[in-house]
Amino acid sequence: MECRTALLNNGGDFEKALEILKKQAVAKAEKRSQRTVKQGTVITYIHTGGRIGAMVELNCETDFVARTDIFKELAHNIAMQIAAQEPVCISKEDMPKDSELPPEIACLLLQPYIRTPELTIQDLINEAIAKTGENIKVNRFARFELGQSECRIAGV
Repeated sequence: MECRTALLNNGGDFEKALEILKKQAVAKAEKRSQRTVKQGTVITYIHTGGRIGAMVELNCETDFVARTDIFKELAHNIAMQIAAQEPVCISKEDMPKDSELPPEIACLLLQPYIRTPELTIQDLINEAIAKTGENIKVNRFARFELGQSECRIAGV
């Protein structure tokens, strides 16, 4: 219904309606950002060939949402992003002071999504928040690469 209303209110202009829906998703995410997230899932992703792996803990408010396909797919996509892009931290606030990387590369939430570069990981999370009606946060992640002496862990 929200899609239909946005289209009607914008005279059938798809681009304007899409922009309004995105703004509504961000507003919903901001409203829910203070809610406690104690449920969720831990998802792993092993890249083809088994040389790179990632593990992410994604949290939500209820176990009901944690079992939905929307939530599971989001967790999988974030784990895949971690394996592909090697983020250093979760958000700009967590960024190490001595890091020389720009925040868009170092911070997971600010990185362009590998499948749709127009979206950031935070945009993906905001879309899931709008669909599920619950707050969703990345709590921590780890990235492993064969031959590397250390694994990258963030959010601990």
